[in-house]
Amino acid sequence: MSRLAGAGDTELVGLYGMERTQAGTGAIHVSPAASKWRPALATAADDAEAAAPKGVIVERKGLATTLHYRQDPGQGSWAEDFAGRLVSRLGLEAHPGKMSVELRPPVATDKGTVVAELAAGLDAVCFVGDDVGDLPAFTELARLRATGVATLAVAVEAGETPRQLVAAADLTVDGPAGVARLLDSLGGR
Repeated sequence: MSRLAGAGDTELVGLYGMERTQAGTGAIHVSPAASKWRPALATAADDAEAAAPKGVIVERKGLATTLHYRQDPGQGSWAEDFAGRLVSRLGLEAHPGKMSVELRPPVATDKGTVVAELAAGLDAVCFVGDDVGDLPAFTELARLRATGVATLAVAVEAGETPRQLVAAADLTVDGPAGVARLLDSLGGR
C-alpha cells in the first residue's frame, strides 16, 4: 500500500474502481481481484511495445494497458486486432475508447458500479465524462433518477468525444474549461 499526497478527506477512485484512496489518510487500496492480473497486463504491455507500429503508443497503467492510436488513426484496426489476440491469450478484456483500446482485468467493476456505491444514501449525484467508459455511469445515473435521486450526466465535448456519450448526457460542456465553470456554478461561485 502506498499513499497519495494531498488526497486529504477526499476519496479518489481510479481505474474503474480497481484503485482508490482512503479518505483521511490518502492510503491507496488496490482491488485484490484486479491485482492478480498485473503479470498478464505487464506481458500485454511488453508484447504491445515490441510489436506496435509507428503511431501507436502503449500506456502502462498498472491495472490496465492502453493502446493509443491517436497519432495515426489508420492504426485503429491494428490496435483492435492486436488487443483481440492478447485477450485470447491472456484472459484480459478489451474496451474501446477514444482513439484507443484498453486492456483490463476481467473483474466486475466499472464506472457505473462505482457511482452506485458512492451515491448510496445521497439525494443528488453528478458525473462528468468524456469517453465510452463513462456510459455505465450515465446508465447508473438514469437508474438512480428513476428512484427519486436528482442526477446530472455531463459530457465533456471535444473533437473525439463519442456521440453516444453526448446523446446520453443531460448537459454538455466545452472541454476542461467548461467543466471548471460547471463546478464553480454548482459550488455557488
